[in-house]
Amino acid sequence: MTRHLDHRGVVRVLAPTEQRNPRSVDLDLMSSREVLRVINEADREVPVAVAAVLDDLAVAVDLAVEALRGGHRVHYVGAGTSGRLGILDAAELVPTFNVPADWFCAHLAGGPVAMSQAVENAEDDEAAGRVEVASCVRPHDIVIGLAASGRTPYVLGALRAASELAAETVLVCADPEAAAAGEVGVFIGVDTGPEVITGSTRMKAATAQKLVLNAFSSAVMVRLGRVYSNLMIDVVATNAKLRGRMISILMDATGCAEETSRRALAEADGDLKVALVSLVSGAAVTDARLALSRASDQVRGALALLSS
Repeated sequence: MTRHLDHRGVVRVLAPTEQRNPRSVDLDLMSSREVLRVINEADREVPVAVAAVLDDLAVAVDLAVEALRGGHRVHYVGAGTSGRLGILDAAELVPTFNVPADWFCAHLAGGPVAMSQAVENAEDDEAAGRVEVASCVRPHDIVIGLAASGRTPYVLGALRAASELAAETVLVCADPEAAAAGEVGVFIGVDTGPEVITGSTRMKAATAQKLVLNAFSSAVMVRLGRVYSNLMIDVVATNAKLRGRMISILMDATGCAEETSRRALAEADGDLKVALVSLVSGAAVTDARLALSRASDQVRGALALLSS
C-alpha cells in the first residue's frame, strides 16, 4: 500500500524527547545484550528525574484529596501511550482500593478503540478534547493532562476547557520547558531527556508517567485513609487469594493469631476495617462500626474516638 504524506498537517515537535540520544547512536549495529544495556542505563535515569518533581506532585496529590473529599472527581486526559497509562491507573484503583468507579475517570483521544490501535489525527483534535471535558467535568474536579511532549492539542484543549469550568488543572509531561506550563495550575515537567530510540516516548517518557501516576494515586489513597500503616485495608474479597490476604492483613496489623483474625472478620461480616478497629481497640464489632461511621470511615479516626 502506498502512503502519502499530507504536508499541510506537518508539525515538527522540538521537545527533548524528539532529540537524538548520543549514547544510542548506531543502536542497530549493537548486539542484543548491548541494546539492552543501553536501554537499561537510560531507564535508571527516570526515577531520579521523577524525584526532582515531587514537590509539584505533592501539590497535585493534595488537590486530588481535597476534590475527592468534597464529592468531586479526578480526570486523566491523554493521547496514545500517555492516555493508555491513565486508563490503566484509573482501572487498577477500583480492585486495589475499592474506590467508587467514578472517582477516577480516564479520557483517551480517539475513544476506547485507541486502547489497541492508533486513531488517525485524534491527538491533534483540540476541539474534541474540549468537548470531552465539557460533557463530564464539573467545577472543583481536578483534570490531569498526560502528554509526553507537553503540546498535544487534544490534551491542551481539555485542560483549557477544564480551566474555564473552574476545575483544577495539572499537566504531566517530559518537557520541563513546555510552553503550556503557564496555562495550568500545577505543572509537572519530568526531565527524562532524549529517548534511546529517538521520539519513542513509550520508553523513558512513558516510564516516568507510569511512576508519576502510581505515586500520585497511591499517595491519594493513603491520604484518604484507605491504607493503615502500609497495609491495604479496603480490600474486597473477590477470590481465595484476597480472602487470605485479608486474614494476613489483620494478623500483621494487630499481632493476633490467625484463628482470632478469622473470627473477628467473620463477626464483622467480612468488613476488614471493622474487624481491624475491633481487634486493635478491643471494642465490640458494633461499636467499631459506629466509630468508623462517625470518623468518615477512617481507621485512625475511629481508633481515636474509641480511646477517648
